[in-house]
Amino acid sequence: MRVVYLAAGAGGMICGSCLRDNRLAATLIRQGRDILLIPLYTPLRTDEENVASQKVLFGGVNAYLQHLSPLFGYLPRFVRGWFDSRYVFDRIADRAGASRPADLGALTVSVLRGEEGRQRAELEGVVDAIRELKPDLINLPNLLLIGLARRLRQAIGVPIVCTLSGEDIFTDAMTEPHRSQARALIRERAAELDGFIALTRYYAGHATRLYGLPADRVRVVPLGVAPIEAAAGLAPRDPSRPFEIGYLARICREKSLHRLVRVFLSLREQGRDCRLHVAGYVGALDREYLASLQREIAQAGAGDRVVMHGEVSHDAKIAMLRSLHAFSVPADYPEAKGLSIIEALSAGVPVVQPAHGSYVEFVNDTGGGVLYRPGDEVALARELTALMDDEPRRLALARAGRDGARTLYSDEAQAQAAWAYYESVARR
Repeated sequence: MRVVYLAAGAGGMICGSCLRDNRLAATLIRQGRDILLIPLYTPLRTDEENVASQKVLFGGVNAYLQHLSPLFGYLPRFVRGWFDSRYVFDRIADRAGASRPADLGALTVSVLRGEEGRQRAELEGVVDAIRELKPDLINLPNLLLIGLARRLRQAIGVPIVCTLSGEDIFTDAMTEPHRSQARALIRERAAELDGFIALTRYYAGHATRLYGLPADRVRVVPLGVAPIEAAAGLAPRDPSRPFEIGYLARICREKSLHRLVRVFLSLREQGRDCRLHVAGYVGALDREYLASLQREIAQAGAGDRVVMHGEVSHDAKIAMLRSLHAFSVPADYPEAKGLSIIEALSAGVPVVQPAHGSYVEFVNDTGGGVLYRPGDEVALARELTALMDDEPRRLALARAGRDGARTLYSDEAQAQAAWAYYESVARR
């Protein structure tokens, strides 16, 4: 069986969905499965070996230009192909992170309309390219691209499934009337798909209710990461070293790094010997947000105790995780995925997370962390302090998290579950 997996590039950003999709495809290839990973919009960026095709389908620049004017869809294909070149993508990467969902509502609705939208030329390019690959099943990357399904099924006639990857954050941020239009189109077109893959139990239920998905077609395939060799988290803490706290996620207000910074500064004011590590992508619209946090840290005289790693390579990410004693991404919104939480657990680092979204099942499934009331900085400080003061408990959480992540959230388990689902859909 051949699976064509379409993955949505995120411009210049290394995003959790790209990392997950690439890791899934790479593991399936290693297991001898016939899967092709093909990017849409922009090339995929990942911190591991990239197994995706170099050719981009449904190019983001072309989709945008055709939305501005249908005339761009009539340009010769070789001209439109230039807009999908690496040269162009490298030059727009920064701008790709400078758009809010509110600015992209009309374009999103048009893409969801598929063959009835303004991106018909791009859609036909996707159909032609995938038809040549002769797939037995197609996996769409998210519900925002569900508009491709009808035409693909009509032209190729194979089962189509869609990954659920946190689309609610995007559609919730859209303005009316586009928000309601997008949700209505998703509900309409979802009935035409053969199945849906949710990465967490939380999001399986949430997306099913929000978008009216057929519940009997939604399957949970848990996130998976390659095992990470544990270090500091599983060793007794050296009293001469600070207590190392880590954050790894996109640096933006939605992920609430400001809460962790405030908590860290309060711990320092209490005389706690701790250090904060911050890593993640910063988009153009979030640079002032980061700058404001850096000013706050400097004013508190803690600049030498905060390490800003920026966007890290795979090796640098692993090195940072292995140096930590605790980890937190205190996002105010319920997270659909949260890949970095699984990575921290796999590295033997206890996590301190808000009690909502996917975080609840990660902590409860592995026993590798603690939960607190979302938005409660006092509770976050209290839980971090408890880990500092209770070394046996911290070590017990570290071991449980490592073992649980490696058992329940490994890349091998993810690949096996995904392929079993593909086979069941293909048979059905």
